[in-house]
Amino acid sequence: MKHVDYIVVGLGIAGIAFCEQLRKKNKSFLVFDDSSQISSAVAGGVYNPVVLKRFSLAWMANEQIEVADNFYKSLQSFLKIKIDYPLPVYRKYNSVEEQNDWMVASDQPQLERFLSADFIPNKNPSVIAPFGFGKVNETGMIDTTAMMNGYREYLSQEKRFSTSSFNYSKVGFQSDEIIYENHSSKYLICAEGFGLNKNPFFSNIPLNGTKGEVLIIKSPGLQLDFILKSSVFIIPLGNDDYYVGATYEHHDKTCNLTEKAREELIRKLMSTISCDFEIVEQKAGMRPTTKDRRPVVGRNAEHKNVCVLNGLGTRGIMIAPYISKELYHHLEEGKHLNPEIDMARFY
Repeated sequence: MKHVDYIVVGLGIAGIAFCEQLRKKNKSFLVFDDSSQISSAVAGGVYNPVVLKRFSLAWMANEQIEVADNFYKSLQSFLKIKIDYPLPVYRKYNSVEEQNDWMVASDQPQLERFLSADFIPNKNPSVIAPFGFGKVNETGMIDTTAMMNGYREYLSQEKRFSTSSFNYSKVGFQSDEIIYENHSSKYLICAEGFGLNKNPFFSNIPLNGTKGEVLIIKSPGLQLDFILKSSVFIIPLGNDDYYVGATYEHHDKTCNLTEKAREELIRKLMSTISCDFEIVEQKAGMRPTTKDRRPVVGRNAEHKNVCVLNGLGTRGIMIAPYISKELYHHLEEGKHLNPEIDMARFY
């Protein structure tokens, strides 16, 4: 039987962030991911510390942005591939009142770091923005597809990766160890996104799936060199390709593509840009969300070496490095988890 320090289930944003904690601390680990959960692959990858609908600071934004910045720069260097694209986010103003609200918000101590007080006029003839934009600082995009592909390749080369579906019914316990097939491990980390709803160790967690659909378009006339936030995000991907998304659907728990979402995204896009575009692809994924909009981190009540790392919702790019670090220090150093993310709140 082969022993590892950790078995990790799921290699989305959360799984990669936790594996990086382990790699840097020279911990041995094995990852299972059957690609059944695709929310990380569908995600736009934007890191943005501000809730732009309300001009307010995102939950623990200051702490998250510091950890995330170091994490993605380090990961990019390790993988030797480009994944981090710093880009400003321009939030489209819809009225003079919104301009004024932005100026008031940018003067608040907790927001002045991130909200530029400068008015940004619209100089792009393909964008419909007569009231201009507000600029958010310290923002950008992570290429989640390149990141996940690069990390899978690294793990495969190190023989630390299995594409087999993880079968929780085969998990056994012996002394202080997890037993799974021909492996033993000190800890089992469950980071499978919305797949957690089928995990018997965490059936008490009220994980809601919020479906999101996005479009990839090609538009040579758009010529955006920033991330545009209007009624949708428009994110430049290079080669005149753009990500447009996303929808929010609380009832449909499938990843099937729908004409309803396609029409909604097209309608919102056409209210934002005036140039021609071609739809290249439509994608759908299920965001793992909770009612209190906080991540779910911690230990199973009965089996303390079975742990959860989940519930990242719509801001996984920023949240994952922070909560992964919190969980690692909790397990290895006995540090208390932030009560807002501790899964014990559901007991």
